[in-house]
Amino acid sequence: MRQTETACVILLALAAIPLRAQAPPGFRSLFTGSDLRGWKIPDGDGGHWKVLDGVIDYDARSEASGDKHLWTEKSFRNFTLRIDWRLKTAPVLYKGRILLPDGSEKQDENGKPVIVEFPDADSGILLRGGPQVNIWCWPAGSGELWSVRRDLKLPANVRAAATPKVHADRNIGEWNTFEITLIGDRVTIILNGRLVIDNAQVPGIPASGPIGLQHHGNWKDGRWAGPPSLVQFRNISIKEL
Repeated sequence: MRQTETACVILLALAAIPLRAQAPPGFRSLFTGSDLRGWKIPDGDGGHWKVLDGVIDYDARSEASGDKHLWTEKSFRNFTLRIDWRLKTAPVLYKGRILLPDGSEKQDENGKPVIVEFPDADSGILLRGGPQVNIWCWPAGSGELWSVRRDLKLPANVRAAATPKVHADRNIGEWNTFEITLIGDRVTIILNGRLVIDNAQVPGIPASGPIGLQHHGNWKDGRWAGPPSLVQFRNISIKEL
């Protein structure tokens, strides 16, 4: 084989190797772009959490008998996390509620929650082993701290702070970027360059724990039981503070 032909073969081989995601200055990558090294795949998952075309792809059909989320092997304390995500499709017509800026739910003249129907999918980023930053199609937009806003035992101002200030999601199928900063029990979230959660308190959050990508929904009797996590992730990087 001539040198030029050999060089072409080598270049083609290199081109077939996925490039490791480049983390921003001061950050380090949590995703290689080619495999799930550094992540704990649920026992018995059956290949449903996988890397496809350089992104983490999930089809919401994990066969694990227990926890179906994808967790980092390492635990973290204070950090800024940058992560791209997109909902591939929203196959379920879901009946949800309209969230008001104070974290309450809009009611009708009889004091009942106003219910609206919309196409939905559902996932999230799990912080330190538990509390969730929502990814979904609700009118309020993604970024809500679900466990905080829904806890009626918490003060009104704490619940209000856990509610997205603006709807910053892009269209279903388009990529979005979260920048999540967690210091102590305080969380600030920027979605697509817009501030959606500003220094919200998460009472009782563990001091340290892994970061998770959330499973949601189940396929049962030929249909989805709840909005599924038909979601992809890429460009995951962290700066420990």
